[in-house]
Amino acid sequence: MKDIGAGLRNFFGGRSEGYEQELVAAREEAIREMEERAAKLGANAVVGVDIDYEVLGADNGMLMVTASGTAVVLA
Repeated sequence: MKDIGAGLRNFFGGRSEGYEQELVAAREEAIREMEERAAKLGANAVVGVDIDYEVLGADNGMLMVTASGTAVVLA
């Protein structure tokens, strides 16, 4: 989170706590959904996780967070 916070400070010229909280919540939700989908496939872990962030919308008012990885079964 430190790297993301530093990037937000650079982008906005100061720390945006509300934006950071939304970013963290979106990231956690994306990871949780990925873990749930992996469990439905019978996996007990996800490896090679990649998290991407994208700002969307005409006024850049939407944040899309995607989490992807490979569902695996570890012994």
